[in-house]
Amino acid sequence: MCLALVWTAAAGAAETDLTAFLRQVQEAARTLDYAGVTVYQQGRTLQATHLVHQVDGTGERERQEVLDGTPQECLRQNGLEQCLLPEHRLVITRPAHSDHFPALLLGEGATIAQHYDWKPLDRTYRVAGRECTVSELRARDALRYSYRICTDPKNHLLLKSQTLDAQGRLVDQVAFSRVHVGADVPPGSLASRWNTRDWRLQTESSQPANLAAQGWRFTLPAGFQPIAELTRQMGPGHTVDQLVLSDGLAAISIFIETFDPKRDQSIRQGGLRQGAISVYRMRLASFWLTAVGEVPAQTVHDLAHAVQYLPQAAH
Repeated sequence: MCLALVWTAAAGAAETDLTAFLRQVQEAARTLDYAGVTVYQQGRTLQATHLVHQVDGTGERERQEVLDGTPQECLRQNGLEQCLLPEHRLVITRPAHSDHFPALLLGEGATIAQHYDWKPLDRTYRVAGRECTVSELRARDALRYSYRICTDPKNHLLLKSQTLDAQGRLVDQVAFSRVHVGADVPPGSLASRWNTRDWRLQTESSQPANLAAQGWRFTLPAGFQPIAELTRQMGPGHTVDQLVLSDGLAAISIFIETFDPKRDQSIRQGGLRQGAISVYRMRLASFWLTAVGEVPAQTVHDLAHAVQYLPQAAH
């Protein structure tokens, strides 16, 4: 009994330490001023993004400019963002997504320690010319990936994140290639370089949804909990319902839309994977069901096939 009590206390302390560590990393991403270039690697594909994040009296402000391929720039202020598409002279206003690198958590992350083992490593590394400490978040099952992260020991900013499969192989990674923090952020970094005066404006909106009331039933992967249910207006006459799940680190979305024979006849059912992103699409009744997430392919496959549509239950 004494040994059991000691083990329980140790496990509780480890869980508290992990939660505190992750929240420090998350707080740094939300409250620090930083600017630099991030590089995302997925297989042989590299994409560089100029990222600026500042906090002032109005809250969080951010600018992301894609540096490779088709020009695109997104300007965020708190929960709203404007994405600029210069080739189309178009500005899209929509609810902001602030869960990208260097943020780490989705939600509070209170149950992460139940599904990941945290292992701080006894070595330092250098990323973008800055010292960082390495730690691993090892998945306890095959439903999710593991992560190796490197954080600044002084301010806890996440400088590099790698996604690993069950065999420890690299799936994808994102890191700063250069970064300025605090007072070193160049003045005027948030200003867009595009003049959008005569550009078209488009608004993407979303409303809360109740999928259970519509007759949808979901069997969720262990550790994943719903964090949002939305109905999204994607264009004239085209709405999509979305259920967002997360275990605190990984996210999965299930998209449900009415099957349109004219629009969807050539769409292929089945799965595909690109880097850490797995997609599985299938017909269910008169709907398209698409599961997308930063999880192994089997996870989205099983999740999609476990969905049930019971319209009589909704009635």
